[in-house]
Amino acid sequence: MAIYDKLNKTMLDRDVEAYLELLHEDAVFVFHKSGNEFSKSKWASMVTDMMANEKFIQDTSRCIYENDEILVTHDFMSYPDDTKEAVMGVAMLKDGKIIRMETGATQLCV
Repeated sequence: MAIYDKLNKTMLDRDVEAYLELLHEDAVFVFHKSGNEFSKSKWASMVTDMMANEKFIQDTSRCIYENDEILVTHDFMSYPDDTKEAVMGVAMLKDGKIIRMETGATQLCV
């Protein structure tokens, strides 16, 4: 199973443990808008909180491109504050796991 399929399933199932298993121990997450970078442990805390909130919703997701080195996704997300965003994600892969993920988001008018 491709890492995209595994990642998407963890999001749909809200399975934090399975999600974290897809991350390399040295994983770094970068938010394009703010430039903030998060280690795997910091990101794990944030993801746990997000998945616990039923108003955090991955409305749709699609894989733009994936191979052994990179995964590019496009998602529509809904958030607890009732905002929605289109999110582009680019993940660099190492040893079959995500080692670096950068996201860029565009707020959608609803």
